[in-house]
Order: sequence, then structure tokens, then C-alpha cells
Amino acid sequence: MARHLKIATATPGTAPAVLSADSLRALLVQRLPTRMKAWLEAPDQRLIDSDLGWIEANHGQILCCLDPGYPPGLAGAEGSPAMLYVSGNPGALGRPALAIVGAPQASAAGVETAGRFAAQLARAGLSIVSGLADGIDTAAHQGALAAAEGSIGVCTAGLDRIQPARSARLAAQIRDGGGSLVSLFAPGTPPRRYHFPLRNRLMAALTAGVLVVEAVEGSGALRLAAQARRLQRRVFAIPGSIRDPQSRACNQLIRDGATLVQQTNELLEDLNINDIQSVMESGPAHDGSPPLDNKYEMLLDAAGFEPVDIDVLALRTGWSGHAVASMLLVLELQGRVAPQPGGRYCRLS
Repeated sequence: MARHLKIATATPGTAPAVLSADSLRALLVQRLPTRMKAWLEAPDQRLIDSDLGWIEANHGQILCCLDPGYPPGLAGAEGSPAMLYVSGNPGALGRPALAIVGAPQASAAGVETAGRFAAQLARAGLSIVSGLADGIDTAAHQGALAAAEGSIGVCTAGLDRIQPARSARLAAQIRDGGGSLVSLFAPGTPPRRYHFPLRNRLMAALTAGVLVVEAVEGSGALRLAAQARRLQRRVFAIPGSIRDPQSRACNQLIRDGATLVQQTNELLEDLNINDIQSVMESGPAHDGSPPLDNKYEMLLDAAGFEPVDIDVLALRTGWSGHAVASMLLVLELQGRVAPQPGGRYCRLS
């Protein structure tokens, strides 16, 4: 590790100052809890060397709170971390950002909505932040990647221990696709239960707001929304059916003051992002597919936008179950419906 580090001075417009490691340590002490000060007084050089070795081998960085590349949203937040571990493009942390989160066991419609919103918002210049979890988180990251824009994955463990492990490929795509992976925790740190509220606070502080797509009561998405409110960030929610358990939390957020959004331009306007001409609301998910005849349109109307099984559709239409199943297969191949657990189907458009 270098004996001296160049960092930005606290006075705007002045040249960067060169501080010794001891001086830097003294400044960092001001930003750390008391329990960590003892470690600074007697650091474990082996752990330091191990961290720096992993960072160098994996093209990572350690962003200090005094570094000019430190995320601006964090710089003004109370209790912001003294340093961040970053892998990928640190420039993604400097753009306006929005977190998109929701249920791991999301519906097909929720996944489609999260991906579409993420792609459109990414094209508008927002970095899409999420937590690499299944369901809505993954859809949000993939939507930003599909738009060829950066995404930010905020981790609950060290950057060498992506959680869940099945998200490792997604994390690599984010890192290599112009986005970044961020963690409060040193390489080698396993996930712990108490890491999740720390991760949620970091996600909220990095962003201008949080969009909840689907969530159940008592979920992590609700805890993230609560953190966003404490940090005076905006909270947005997509409404859903009062009979759908996945929509109850979003509907409750709206009742409690979250902003209801149905289209990305509404969200951008609320965030005072005025240059939205390039963000065109995409048409139905089946754009480009051949037009449907009346019977297929009638079947989609009978399905509504809640998961429904074949027997219910047969009862609503008066057609045989075999005929309904055959038509659903065609609609599934065209991307208009998606199968759900329990033999049900969900309309996507």
C-alpha cells in the first residue's frame, strides 16, 4: 500500500492535498463508530494486504469518503460510510440513480414491469440500483443491461461472495457492462443478517428514490422504503389488485404517502428529470407479433390481469378446457401470457 495518498481537500477549488497514511487515518476516525477506532490504532496488516490483493486482481477500487469519486448522494448523507468497495465502473455511482426493488417470488407481470421500467429509466440517464436478489431485483438489473446502460448491484457480503450465489453471473454482467458492484464489506466477508439493514441504508442513500414494484407485507422492500423516507428520498410504488398478496405492500405504501406511478414519464417528472423525450413508453409486450383474432382477444379479456387457471377461463368463456389450453399455448409463445405456479396463467399485456 502506498505510504501517501492523494485525496481531494475539503475546500472547493483548491488543489488536491497529499496526506500521509497517519493523517488519513485520523480523518477517517471522525467518520467511524467508536468500536472501530481500536482497529485503526492497531490494524491487521495481513487483512489489509489480502483486501488490496483482491482489489488489484479484480480491477476493483476502495473509495474513501474523502475521494473525489465518492458518490455525491452519500457525501451529504448522515452516517455515510468511510469507504466503499467497488468493482466495475465507479462512474456509474456518479449519475442520478433510482432503486428498483420488490418480491423475490415475483409474478411474471411484475418481472416484465420491473424490466421495462428499468430499461426506460436507464435510457433516460438513471443508474438502476438493486440488490441482486431473485425476482424484481434481477429483472431491474437485466432491464438496465438490456438498455446497454449501467446498473449498480449493492451486496450484502464481500464482493467475492455474491449472494445469492446464483446471481454471480448477473453480477459479472453488471461489472462488465458499464455498471458497478458496491459493498460496505471487505472481500472475504460472508453475508450476515445484520448486513441487510446496512445494505438497505446504502441503497437508499445512493439514490434519488426507491420504486417498489411488487412486495409482500413485512418484506425487505418495505424496510428499504422506510430507510429511503428517513433519508428524505422519494418512494414510488406500482399499484396492483387488492386481491393479490404481492400487491398489498405496494398498495399500503401508496396509502401511506408513496407516489403512485403507472408510467416511467410520471416518475421522471416527479424527480424533476425534464429531458424525457428520448424515453418512449414501450407498447404492449406483444408489439411486432401478428394481430390476434377476436377469440384470442376474448380469452385475454377473460383472463384479466390476475393469475387464473384453465378451468376458470373455460367457465368464463364457455369453451372447452382443451380449446382454452391450446389457445393459451399460442399466447404464451407470443409473449402475451406466462405460466404461473399451480397451473395458472398471468396476462402480460
